[in-house]
Amino acid sequence: MDIRVLRYFVTVAREGSITNAAKFLHVTQPTLSRQLKELEEDLGKQLFIRSTSKLKLTEEGMLLRKRAEDILDMVEKTRDEFRSMDDITGGDIHIGSAETHAMSIIAQAAIDLQTRYSNVRFHIYSGNADEVIERLDRGLLDFCLLVMPVDLIKYNYITLPSKDTWGVVMRKDCPLAAKKSVRVNDLVKLPLICSRQSLDHEIADWFGEKLDGLRIVATYNLFFNASILVEEGGGYMIALDKLVNTGKESNLTFRPLAPKLESGLCLAWKKYQVFSRAEELFLEDIKARFSIEDSE
Repeated sequence: MDIRVLRYFVTVAREGSITNAAKFLHVTQPTLSRQLKELEEDLGKQLFIRSTSKLKLTEEGMLLRKRAEDILDMVEKTRDEFRSMDDITGGDIHIGSAETHAMSIIAQAAIDLQTRYSNVRFHIYSGNADEVIERLDRGLLDFCLLVMPVDLIKYNYITLPSKDTWGVVMRKDCPLAAKKSVRVNDLVKLPLICSRQSLDHEIADWFGEKLDGLRIVATYNLFFNASILVEEGGGYMIALDKLVNTGKESNLTFRPLAPKLESGLCLAWKKYQVFSRAEELFLEDIKARFSIEDSE
């Protein structure tokens, strides 16, 4: 199994057709079909369910697609790192981030770095903490911006001097919107939309003994789609501030929890990680911006 064949496989999986994939890859259909057959023989598993209209992945095919995409990403990332080794003016920096307004800190550092080094490129991956940490562990990311609490025993990190505030996103025409803040008893009987991770950590602690009696109608891992459910009248979303548009033109508003609940933030990377020059410059910029030291 080589990189070229994996690229063929991923392209066929994406296109759902040998014909379309062959055109995209600029190879003949017989060549592509033979490579896929040899890949299946090599793995000892059927990867596609073949029909007259479209190819569909088997369960084994879906697993291979996930692994192959990661491998191809890593190959490209490694190639970029070697290309930029002798180039102090550029390089690629891969950052994963949970949804947080503190991404503005990363944006400011990125813009400053690109002002000084025009060939630096940033690649941003958004996901929940588990997703970005998994990609960091596999070497697909250089840094992760995380909302606490998370287990950081395997990582070096710096704690950022910024915190996210928890509250409730709701429609402006809701009676609860007239309040300046929201308390536990205000939410007990309402349809709630909660982050899956927060229910295991800070939100669970905030609700305390009332947690088991909550009416949770939906959970989410990213805020935007959940906010659409709120806008359509589907419930009240427990969320971090400044991630959903609650301006004058929006039908939504945000009210903080009372007592106040905040989450800290950190920028993490793998221990013993060897940084490229561009990655070093980025980390130096973040540290200098806030005069902070590494934590371990």
